[in-house]
Amino acid sequence: MTSNFVLDVHDVEIQNLRGTEATATLDTTGSQLYKHAAKHTAFTSDAEIKEEYYPESIELLRRITGASRVVLCDHTIRRCKVSAIDDGTDTAKPAQPATQAHIDQTNAAALARLRLHMPTEEVPELLKHRFQIINLWHPISHPAHDRPLALCDYRTFDGQKDVLPVALIFPDREGEAFALILIKFYDSLQDGSVALYTPHTARPFRESIELRAFVFYD
Repeated sequence: MTSNFVLDVHDVEIQNLRGTEATATLDTTGSQLYKHAAKHTAFTSDAEIKEEYYPESIELLRRITGASRVVLCDHTIRRCKVSAIDDGTDTAKPAQPATQAHIDQTNAAALARLRLHMPTEEVPELLKHRFQIINLWHPISHPAHDRPLALCDYRTFDGQKDVLPVALIFPDREGEAFALILIKFYDSLQDGSVALYTPHTARPFRESIELRAFVFYD
C-alpha cells in the first residue's frame, strides 16, 4: 500500500475515560462506552462470528442508538504481535492496532461505502434520512491494557483545520484515512448539533474485534 502523506508527530494529553464514561456520547464526543458481555466469545471463525455475533450486535446497536435499521458491513479481528506494527505498508500480515490517529470516512467515502454495501434501489430513499457509520469495538479474552484504544473528543479539534483528507492506495482499491466502545465514523446530520466522527488510534498487546455498521433512522 502507498499513500500521498507524511505523518507529523505531536505531543497530546491522554486521559482515562474510566470514571467519567457518562460524559462521552456518540452525539457529543463521537464515541460511547457501553457495558455489555457478548454471548459469542471465541472469535476464531468468521462464519461463527457472522452467525452468532452479528445478530446480537445488530440488536445492541439498535437499542443504544434508537435506530430503525442496522446493517453490518464487515468485521476486523486485531491480534497484536510484539514485532508487528501497523504502519500500513504490509498488507499480508494480520491486522494490527493502528498507531496513528485517523478518521475512516470522509463525506465522499461514506456515500461511496453506502452505495457499495446497500442495494442500489434502496440508496435514493436512504439518502433522504439521517444515517451513521459506527464502529463497534470490543476487546477479546482480556482487557486491552497494551495498546488500548485512544479516542479524540470531537469537541477538541477543528474539522476544517485539523483534518487532512488523504488517499490510501491498495493493490485492489483506493481508500481514505481519516468493556465495548461505539465509535462514530460518519453522520449525515451535519448542522453542527452533533459530533460527526471520532479520530482514534491504539496505545503500546491486545486482541479486539470491530464491526463496521450502517445505522439508519426514519
